[in-house]
Amino acid sequence: MEHSTPWEFSDDRGRLAVAGDRPLRIVAYIQAGATLWDHGIRPVGLFGSQHDGAAPDPAKGGELPLAEIPYLGSGGALHPDTLLEAEPDLVVAVTYDGAQVYGLEQKTALELEAHVPVVTVAVGPGRSLAGVRERFAALAGSLGRGEPLGAARELDAAEDALRQATGGAVRPRVLALSPAGPERVHLARPGSWPDLRALTEHGVGLLEPAAGPGVNWSTVGWAEAAAMEPDIVLGDVRANAARPQELRADEHWRAIEARARLLPWNPEAPCSRRAHTRFFTLLADAVREFAGRG
Repeated sequence: MEHSTPWEFSDDRGRLAVAGDRPLRIVAYIQAGATLWDHGIRPVGLFGSQHDGAAPDPAKGGELPLAEIPYLGSGGALHPDTLLEAEPDLVVAVTYDGAQVYGLEQKTALELEAHVPVVTVAVGPGRSLAGVRERFAALAGSLGRGEPLGAARELDAAEDALRQATGGAVRPRVLALSPAGPERVHLARPGSWPDLRALTEHGVGLLEPAAGPGVNWSTVGWAEAAAMEPDIVLGDVRANAARPQELRADEHWRAIEARARLLPWNPEAPCSRRAHTRFFTLLADAVREFAGRG
C-alpha cells in the first residue's frame, strides 16, 4: 500500500519541486521513463523530443512496455493540455544544459510547471555516467522505489570485466557515430557523452574527431570516418539515425563495414545499473573478441 507523505526533490536546474503527497502518476520523457521503469516505477504517459515522431522510438524505450503506456507526442506538436490530460502528479525529463527541459518547448514547460511539478536530471557534458545514474536513483528513492538488490553487484562485475578486457597489449580502435545518411556522419566527441567517457575510464580506446565546430558531434563525410580506421564502431540505433543498409552506396561506409565490428549504441539509453551493465558487457565481449583475433 502506498503511504501519502510530503514530498520534495531538488532537480538539476536547481529548482525545488514540492508536492503534498508522494507523486504516483508520472509522465516522463521517454529516456527518463525507461530509467524509472528499471527502478520499478511505471509512468502513466511518455513524450518524445523534437527528433522523434508520432510514435515512440523503441531504442529510447529500454524495457518499457510501449504498447501499454500512452505516448503523448513529441517536440513542437506536444501541447501542455495533452500532458495534463494524463493527470500527472509529476513530470520527469532530462536536461543537457542545466536550464532547459529537454523534449519540451520552453513555453510548454513553463505552462506545464504552473500546474504540476517538473523535475529534470542532467545528462549532458560534464556529468559522469555514475553521477547521472545516482541522480536518477535518488529521484526514484524519493518516490519510494529502487533497483533490484543484485543490480549493483552485476554492474561491478561488468565494469571489472571491461577493465580486464582492455588491460591487454592489443586494444581496438573504437569510434562512436550517428549516421546522417550516405553522404554525412556525426562523429561523437567522447568527452561530451557520459557513457563514452566511462568507457575511456575503463580503458576503451575511443577515437577523437578532429577539432572543429560542434560540442557533441563533428559532422564530416564518410571518407573522414573511414580514414580513422576503427576496429569497432558504436552506431547510433535511435530512429532518427540512418540504418546501415541506407549507407551501402558509399564506398567509405562499405570499407568501415568490412573492417570493423558494428555494435549498437544508444546515446539516450536508460540511466540505470541494469542498462549500464548491458552496455559494459557488450563492449567487454567485443574487446575480448578483437584481442583474440590479434
